[in-house]
Amino acid sequence: MNNTMMTEDKNAVIKWVVFLFDAITLVCSLSLFVYLFPQHCPRSVINHVPIATTLLLVTFFLFSVSAPLVIHNRVVRFTQIIRRNFAVVVMAQAVFALLWHMMTRNSDNEMLFNLLFCFVLFFAIVSVRLIERELLKLLRASGRNTRSVLFIGSDPANLMVYNDIMLDATTGYRVLGYYSNDVIENAPESLKKLGSRKELRELIAADDMSVRVDEIYCSLSHDEEEEITNLMRYCNKHVIRFFYVPRMQKNIKLSLKPQIVGGNVLYTNFHEPLAYAGNRFVKRAFDVVFSLLALICIMPFVPIIAAIIKIQSPGPVFFKQLRSGLNGKDFMCYKFRSMHVNDQADTLQATEDDSRKFPFGDFMRRTNIDELPQFYNVLRGDMSIVGPRPHMLYHTEIYSALIEKYMVRHFAKPGVTGLAQISGYRGETSELSQMEGRIKKDIEYIEHWSIWYDIKICLLTVKMTFLGDEKAF
Repeated sequence: MNNTMMTEDKNAVIKWVVFLFDAITLVCSLSLFVYLFPQHCPRSVINHVPIATTLLLVTFFLFSVSAPLVIHNRVVRFTQIIRRNFAVVVMAQAVFALLWHMMTRNSDNEMLFNLLFCFVLFFAIVSVRLIERELLKLLRASGRNTRSVLFIGSDPANLMVYNDIMLDATTGYRVLGYYSNDVIENAPESLKKLGSRKELRELIAADDMSVRVDEIYCSLSHDEEEEITNLMRYCNKHVIRFFYVPRMQKNIKLSLKPQIVGGNVLYTNFHEPLAYAGNRFVKRAFDVVFSLLALICIMPFVPIIAAIIKIQSPGPVFFKQLRSGLNGKDFMCYKFRSMHVNDQADTLQATEDDSRKFPFGDFMRRTNIDELPQFYNVLRGDMSIVGPRPHMLYHTEIYSALIEKYMVRHFAKPGVTGLAQISGYRGETSELSQMEGRIKKDIEYIEHWSIWYDIKICLLTVKMTFLGDEKAF
């Protein structure tokens, strides 16, 4: 049996071990839930735990097939594992609930049980995944379940791939080195030059590769088609996976990221998860649900807030201002008015001891109450719950001329809260470096968006609201 097939067999073993852990987790979770919280369980489940467990196992593993296991993959983010397991648990629990109701016709505690147990099962499965990932990391760090990699060419693109696949020990890649006529600039000591391309051609011609190779990453010019073709033939003959890495020439310092457009792999300067319709749908659904709940909760307090504003400062209750939005388009942003009516509202940022603020307005700004009407902007589609904070048009005009990547923040909808705000870049930007830091965080959010990232930022925003933020003024 060749080495590649042996590696795939080991991956299959890992899958079956994970499935076994899942089965144990399901059985233990349901049994413990019934034992610890019998008051929240339907009588039919309590009286027939083995049957309920069997049905749950069947539905769970059926949906596991529709969301293939990725824990054993070489390069995979833990957020991807969480998303897939969330989908499997929710779908499996929903089908289990439907089938169990049809079988037993028992409705006592059914809704509460299914909601609570779905949460418990998801938490249990994710906890087990964390343990499995650590065990897999130890396994691969010890030299088992690894894949040997060889690079061809000195183009910087090979170094980019090397940095990705060597991200952490869980990838299980063992890089042998590279063959090239030149050295790869800025290559770490662990990425060793093994010889020239002529020496590699001689090894291939003699069919005398002395070490096991599972994958070859080749970054050569298209002009060298014959050599690339010979490499591919060698890989086909020896069951080695071949990857062609598009070149990024040494004299061109570009930071490009792959993106599939139609059936083609193109390269762009920014990775945008929200460029995909499915991700935009998920984010919009989250925005609509969250903003609706927020507005329902806020509505009873609006008359009280309005009355206090009117008493302390004559003028409108709501402050309306054009702000820069998605793709640089302007929109009308709404807030509770926290300052006396003044002529500098569209050009001057608020400062800590700003005389324009009235007492209740200062309190609203420190507790984020003034931002609550922006949930209406979210419901309208002008804003999102999480995203780069919307700036005044005056600031967009000024800073877009001073900061190179300033306008990149408009690739996403502005948010009620954002990564920059929970990272210390809230409030007045008296120095250019402060705005540059904010823009850096905005771009980081755009490039790393996930629904879990949004939820994390929301939770941290709530935490900062209760603990207080010294830059909230």
